[in-house]
Amino acid sequence: MSEFLSIPYTSHHFVQADGVRVFYREAGPVDAPVVLLLHGFPSSSFQYRELIPRLADRYRVIAPDLPGFGFTEIPQGRGYTYTFDSLAKTILAFTEALNLATYALYVFDYGAPTGFRLAMTAPERVWAIVSQNGNAYEEGLGDAWQPIQRYWRDPTPENRDVLRPALTSEGIRHEYGVGIPDSSLIKPEGYTLDAALMQRPGNVETQLDLFLDYASNVRLYPEFHRYFRESNPPLLAVWGEFDPYFIPAGAKAFQRDLPSAVVHLLPTGHFALETHLEEVVKIMREFLQTHES
Repeated sequence: MSEFLSIPYTSHHFVQADGVRVFYREAGPVDAPVVLLLHGFPSSSFQYRELIPRLADRYRVIAPDLPGFGFTEIPQGRGYTYTFDSLAKTILAFTEALNLATYALYVFDYGAPTGFRLAMTAPERVWAIVSQNGNAYEEGLGDAWQPIQRYWRDPTPENRDVLRPALTSEGIRHEYGVGIPDSSLIKPEGYTLDAALMQRPGNVETQLDLFLDYASNVRLYPEFHRYFRESNPPLLAVWGEFDPYFIPAGAKAFQRDLPSAVVHLLPTGHFALETHLEEVVKIMREFLQTHES
């Protein structure tokens, strides 16, 4: 019983930041080093529900929902523009609302360009980066990006409509399962919640806007690389090697700008935590303990 009671509990909160009511999950000692978990598409902080307690014995773990995802609320009169610059501005304000002076970043998918913007804005705050299929290099973009890249080049209604199936329940379920050898390991809660939240009024169009704006991240890649070279943050890339969206070349490319970057490839797909949670935790804890501030 004592062992059971020692498992850290996760609490759930809202805080006002950048005119947004940001939902977040938190666990761990308030005076411990902070690990900030930034989720990706089409998910939310819910994807970290099992990772959080596995880190919270040693770290203060905080996982917000990005605007447009999960339970974060945008007031109707806010006039929010859904771009990655806006997401980063809101999350930066979120870190300031919680008085987070320093933090390690865990970035996945959309969380990567959001988190790398934070790091460029305040490099002194970031004591380490863990990138789990969080891309920053053109060679990391797999063939699965071709329909979205076509939309970047020619943002017509027709090219926008081609992307809509990815936002359906079946499209989201496919994203969770693609590249994963044993789909029976994928719990239905994640993709079911994502699909339900995706259908909120206006949210499909929000996601299509973010698909279009993802091109802004690719344009920023040289700036991300400059940040890596100049600030030299400790970086771990732990990657599902069968991910068709962000392929292993993107993980290995970090070592071009950060020769000391550590790269681990796991035999799974995009959502590596669904199948290889314990492996990620072991690799991540060893890395963070080496560099913790």
